Amino acid sequence: MKSLNKEIGTVTLVGAGPGDPELLTIKALRAIESAEVIVYDNLVSQPIRDLFPSTAETLYVGKTKGCHSKTQDEINQLMVELTLSGKNVCRVKGGDAFVFGRGGEEMLLLSQKGIQVSTIPGITAASGCTTYAEIPLTHRGLTQGCTFITAHADKKLDVQWQALAQLNQTIVVYMGLSKTELIRQKLIEHGMSADTPVALIENGCSSDQRNILGTLDQLSELKHQHDVQSPALIVIGQVVSVAEQMQWLHQLNSKIQPDTPSSTVLAKTA
Repeated sequence: MKSLNKEIGTVTLVGAGPGDPELLTIKALRAIESAEVIVYDNLVSQPIRDLFPSTAETLYVGKTKGCHSKTQDEINQLMVELTLSGKNVCRVKGGDAFVFGRGGEEMLLLSQKGIQVSTIPGITAASGCTTYAEIPLTHRGLTQGCTFITAHADKKLDVQWQALAQLNQTIVVYMGLSKTELIRQKLIEHGMSADTPVALIENGCSSDQRNILGTLDQLSELKHQHDVQSPALIVIGQVVSVAEQMQWLHQLNSKIQPDTPSSTVLAKTA
């Protein structure tokens, strides 16, 4: 998209989805293919990076736990400088930029600077990864809602644990791998049953996706026993039992669905 002011570039904020390049929207793919400069995050998968055109300048600004290639302020300043120099920027983020992606912050700051910003939504990890794991976020007779939370915080993790434990909804925790024991302890302490089904989904929507299924009281044990690594998503709720049923059906039929690129491990219960 061309700027109304020829001297100032524009920014297109693109949600790249949870990893599988075939989950990119057509609009997102077109924005990437026509990009002049691409500024991209760590959670943008390699298969999606492989789609970046050779004609585009690509700038990695990824952040991982304890290792930031650039701070958020530096990323913001970079995009301002690029656009003020006349460049049209494609800002590519994993999942959806407005779901724990700080896309709102970037949009507001750029707009305050007089820079034109357009947005393209992406499939968020909670939807994409659970679908590939055969876990419905809602399911008749099990739950009528779902709640997304992030376990990442600048300082103290501020969560209303009592309300969360008593919602009777599917809970999806982003960036919670380092907080599994806290999550387990707080939810049980505030009334959630210890045998509530849980899933750890590692490398969601990729050929390396793993789905580790068990119960809430096993959450930390599952992480350590199976050496689950980031990026990983935590799903808590009765809907995880649907995936367990699907695994038994797959075993009964002696086949795995060909369109589900993931492996599932059912934790043994005492």
